[in-house]
Amino acid sequence: MIPIIRPASLLLVCILFLSTGRTQEIRGRVKDSTGSAVPYASVNLRNRSLDVLVAYTTTDTSGAYVLRLPTGAPMGDLYLEVRCIGYKNQSRAITGLSPKIDFTLAISDNQLQSVVVRSRRPMLHSNGDTLSYKVSDFSAAQDRVIGDVIKKLPGISIASDGTISYNNRPISAIYIGGDNLLDDKYSIATNTIPHGVVENVQVIENHQPIRVLQNKVTSNDVAINLVFKKSDKLHLLGQESIGAGLPGNYDVDFNAMAFKAQFKAINYLKGNNTGDDLQRELVSHNSAVSQQRTGNDPPATLLSLGSVNNPALSRERYFFDRSGLMNINNLVNLKNGLQLRVNAYYLHDQQRQDYSQRTSIYLAGDTVQYTETQHNRFNPDLLHALFTLNANNDKYYLNNTLVLDDSRWANYSELNTNGTLANQVFRDRSRSFSNEFDWIRAMRSRNIIEAYSYTSHLAEPESRTIGTNYNAELFNKGIPYAQLVQNVNVPTWFTNNYVSFKIPGGIVTQSFRTGFSVQSQMLTSALNVLQSNNTVSLESDSAVNDVKWSKRKLYAEAAYDIPGDRLKANLTLPVTFSRLNYSDPGYSLNKELTRWYFNPQLNVRYKTGIEKFVILSYSYRNETGSIQDIYQGSILKDYRTLYSNSSDLTLRQNQLAAVGFYYRKLLTLFFFSINAMYNHIDANNIASSVISNNFQQGIVLPYPNSTDTWTANGSISKYSFPLHTTFSGVVQWQDGRSVQIQNGTLLPFHTTTATLSGGADTKLNEQLNFSYRVTGIQTESHSPATGSANHIDQLVQQGSIYYNPGADLQFKLSGEHYFTRPQGNADLKYFFADASVKYRVNKWRTDLQLEATNFLNVKTYDALYLSAGTFVASSYTLPGSIILLKVLFNL
Repeated sequence: MIPIIRPASLLLVCILFLSTGRTQEIRGRVKDSTGSAVPYASVNLRNRSLDVLVAYTTTDTSGAYVLRLPTGAPMGDLYLEVRCIGYKNQSRAITGLSPKIDFTLAISDNQLQSVVVRSRRPMLHSNGDTLSYKVSDFSAAQDRVIGDVIKKLPGISIASDGTISYNNRPISAIYIGGDNLLDDKYSIATNTIPHGVVENVQVIENHQPIRVLQNKVTSNDVAINLVFKKSDKLHLLGQESIGAGLPGNYDVDFNAMAFKAQFKAINYLKGNNTGDDLQRELVSHNSAVSQQRTGNDPPATLLSLGSVNNPALSRERYFFDRSGLMNINNLVNLKNGLQLRVNAYYLHDQQRQDYSQRTSIYLAGDTVQYTETQHNRFNPDLLHALFTLNANNDKYYLNNTLVLDDSRWANYSELNTNGTLANQVFRDRSRSFSNEFDWIRAMRSRNIIEAYSYTSHLAEPESRTIGTNYNAELFNKGIPYAQLVQNVNVPTWFTNNYVSFKIPGGIVTQSFRTGFSVQSQMLTSALNVLQSNNTVSLESDSAVNDVKWSKRKLYAEAAYDIPGDRLKANLTLPVTFSRLNYSDPGYSLNKELTRWYFNPQLNVRYKTGIEKFVILSYSYRNETGSIQDIYQGSILKDYRTLYSNSSDLTLRQNQLAAVGFYYRKLLTLFFFSINAMYNHIDANNIASSVISNNFQQGIVLPYPNSTDTWTANGSISKYSFPLHTTFSGVVQWQDGRSVQIQNGTLLPFHTTTATLSGGADTKLNEQLNFSYRVTGIQTESHSPATGSANHIDQLVQQGSIYYNPGADLQFKLSGEHYFTRPQGNADLKYFFADASVKYRVNKWRTDLQLEATNFLNVKTYDALYLSAGTFVASSYTLPGSIILLKVLFNL
C-alpha cells in the first residue's frame, strides 16, 4: 500500500499545478558571506510532507535564479533548498507569495571524500620542490637496507664511496623523519635502516634548511628525507646478524633504532674481517662545503709510508681488515623547540696490504724506473664525538656544535725498493676540537640579523722511522747508521667571527656581512740520524724547521638573493684585507704580506619550463698558500721524496665557470642533465723535481705557472614500465693541461680521461630480478717535450641475478669482470664471482644465509695508473675465497 501512496501524491500535486492554467515565478540571488555571487548552485522546490522534489533550477554566473510554480499550489507544504559544493546547505519555507527570495550561504569546512586511483605502475608524486618515491614500488625481496632501494630509484645514483646524487647533483644530507640526525655522514643511514620501515623517499630541491631564511636566501642544495611508516615509529627497531666462516672469518652487526617524533636514534656495534671497510660509513660527504662555511683550512698530514695506490676494484675484493666499530647517534626534540643531538663513534682496525709496484717517470731524453715491494700494516684507533644544540623555527635559528676528535695511527712497512731493504714505522696522532655557534633572528621589521663564531685547535705530531743504512750516502755521508727519524708537527689555532644583516624585499634580499678571522700556526720538523752507537745527530743543517705563521683577515661582503620561483640567483661581492707574517730564524726568514682581495661569485638558476631549468655559475678566488708552502728546511715526506721550498708564498688566482641543463618528466620517470665546466688557475710558483734512479728531491721555484681543466658530463635515467626496469647512463670527459720542471727541463703535460657507464635494474616479478652495470674508462697522457705518450683502456662489468622461488627462499649470483688494455703491454683480465642463499625459518622468525665470496679464488690483481708523465703498474694480493654462514633476525 505504501509504495503506491508516494507516486499518487506526486501525481496529485502535478495535477493541481496544471489545473490552474496560471504560473508564478520566484526569483532571487544566491551569494556567500562575503557578498560574492555563487554560480551553479542547485535551487530545489520540495514538498515537506510528501518529501518529494517538485521543481528545480540552477543559478547563473551572477548567482541569480528563476523558479516557476502554479499560483494555486498549497504553499504551506513547500520550501526552497539551496545546495552548492563548498558551502553549507540552506532552506527556507514558502509561506507567502514573495516575488524575491535571496540566500546567503556559509562556507563549509567539509572536504570531499578522497579519490584513490589504483595502478601497478610506479609513480612519483611532486609537491613544489619535493619529489616523493614510494619505496614499495622499487624494492625487492633481497633488499635489506634502504640504501639497496635508493640506488635503484630513477634519477638517483650512489657512488662507490657512498655519495648520493640526484640527477647528477650530490645531495647535502639525509633527514630522518624530517630531523637532521646525521649531518652529511648519511652512509650510516643507508647502510643501517631497514628498507621495510620506510614508506617514502623524498627528494627536496632548492633546500634551505634554516626556516627563518626560507623564501629569502636562495639555496641550490638537494636533500633527501626518509618518511617512515606510522606503525614503525612507535617501537624500537633492530636488524641483527651474526656470521662465521672460513678461513677464520667473522661478521657481526647489532643495532638498535628508533624513529619517534620526540626521539630518533641509530646505534650499532659492528665487527668483521671479511673486507667490509667500516670507515666508509664515517665519511663526511660534504666536507668541502663545511670547510667553506667555517673558513677553516686545516693542515694536511705531511708524512707517509709511500705512494700507495688503491686498485680500481671493489674494496671488499682487496681489503684485509679486523675491524670493530661502535657508533652512537641520538636526537631528542624538546617541548620548547630545542633539539639535542649526540653523534659519537670509536673505530679500531688492523689492516694489512701486500703489493708490488713498478713506476716509470718519463723525462726529456730519459725514463726513470722504481721497483718496490711493500708488506704494510695499518692500525687506526679513531675516536669522534659531536654535541649539537639546535632551535629552528620561523622567528629564529640557533645552532651550537662542539666536535672532539682523537685519531691515532700506528703503521708498519716492510719495504724493498730497487733491491734495498728498509723497514718503516709511521706514527700519527691527531687531536682536535672545534666549536661552531650560529644565531639568526627575524626582527619585527622583517629584517634579519645573524651572529656567527667558529673556533678550532688542531695538533698532529707525526713521526716516521726508516731502518738500517737506508741511502747512507745521501743521509749520513756513506757511514752506516741504525735509523733515520723524521718528526714534524703543525699545531694550529683558528677562529672566524662575523655579524650580518639581511633586508628581505619583494624581489631581492640584500645581505651585508662583516667579520674577521685569525690563523696561528707553528711548523716544527727535524730529520735526525740515530747512529750505530745510539747517539742522535741532525741529518744536515738544512733538515730542521721552526716556522711561525700568523694570518689575519678583515672582510666585508654584500650579497643579493633573488628567491623567486622561476628565477633564483645569488650574487656575492666580498672584499678582504689580509695580512700575513711568517718567520724562521734558522733561515733568516721574516716576511710580511699585505693584500686586498675581491672574490666575486654568481649563481643563477632559471626555470625554462615546469620540469626543466638551467644553472649558471662563476667564481673568481684569490687563494693564498699555507705554512706548508714556505718552509725552507728539507722534510723527508716519504722514503724517496725529500721536499723543501725556496720561493715566496704561493699566490693563486682561481677562475671557475660552469653551466648545466637539468630536465625531468615525472609522468614517464625520465631524468636528464648535462654540464660543462672550465677551471683556470694562475700561480706565482712551480713545482720542480730532481729525479735519480733511486730518489727524488722536490723544491718549489718562483716561476709563474698555470693549469687548465675542461670538464663535460651528462647523465640520463629512465624507468621502463613494460620492462619494469630502471635504465641509467653517465658520460664524462675531462681534459687537463699542466707544467712541471723535472731535472731542469720544463715539461708541459696533457692528460685526457673519458668515462662512459650504463646500467639497468629490473624487477621482472616477485620471483626474478637482476641488475647490470658497465663502465668504460679511457685515459691518455703525453708530453711534447719528452715525446712520451701512454694510453690505457679499461672496462668493468658488474651483474647480479636474484631468484626467489618462494617467500622463504632466496638465491643470488653475482659477478664482476675487469678488463684493462694498456698501450704496448698485454691485456689484463679478471673475473670475480659471488653466490648466496637465504632461507627463512618462520618458527624462529630468523633468516639463515650462506655466502660464498670470490668463490673462484682469485688471489692477485694487477692494475695500471696514468698521470702527468708517470706510469705505474701495481700488483696486489687479494684475500681469496670466503665462505660465511650468517644468522639474521629482527628485534
